[in-house]
Amino acid sequence: MTLRAYYTSDELTLRTEVLSCTPTDDGKFQVVLAETLFHPQGGGQLADQGDIAGIPVKGVSQNDSQVIHVLDQPVPLGPVDIAVSPDIRSLHARLHSAGHLISGVGQLMGWQPVKGHHWPGECRVVFERQPHSEALTAEHLEHAVNQLINDDVPRQLLDQDGMRTVCFGTLPMHGCGGTHVSSAAEIGQVKVLKLKEKKGQLSVHYDAVN
Repeated sequence: MTLRAYYTSDELTLRTEVLSCTPTDDGKFQVVLAETLFHPQGGGQLADQGDIAGIPVKGVSQNDSQVIHVLDQPVPLGPVDIAVSPDIRSLHARLHSAGHLISGVGQLMGWQPVKGHHWPGECRVVFERQPHSEALTAEHLEHAVNQLINDDVPRQLLDQDGMRTVCFGTLPMHGCGGTHVSSAAEIGQVKVLKLKEKKGQLSVHYDAVN
């Protein structure tokens, strides 16, 4: 099992250990580390970028309990230094965190968040209407989210019955394996681009700008 250091740490560099380096049919190498800072693609978030032993990481995925790092070159087994791209990490963390603020505000207004997609240029949170759902507008949602950002509410990380959960300030906790900013002000300002409701589901499309 790969220990996912990014669950509890915001560090971008780490000395860890290469457990295996396996060639693939397309000429690349799949590297498994004892501990990683690289978030794999999944959970509505793109993979981190960076390098292992100075070699660029071309992709990161998960296979059961292992995180697979794809490289163009092999790396020897044993101790190794890894580094995550700060710009890419910051972008993904900001967008994902903005999605959690939107989810939390919508939930407090009676909408149940069911899905999040936090890729740059494609960000959206999907809610399901509940019997007690309040009217929700792009203007109100954007204002409420940006007020939390202006107040710089802190990130909360908890382990609840073996599940990693995340929230900002006193918003509802949500199970999540993604990366997030340490407090809301790092997000920048959130723009709610449009709301689209269809068959009882409301899609909130958004972006985060510095």
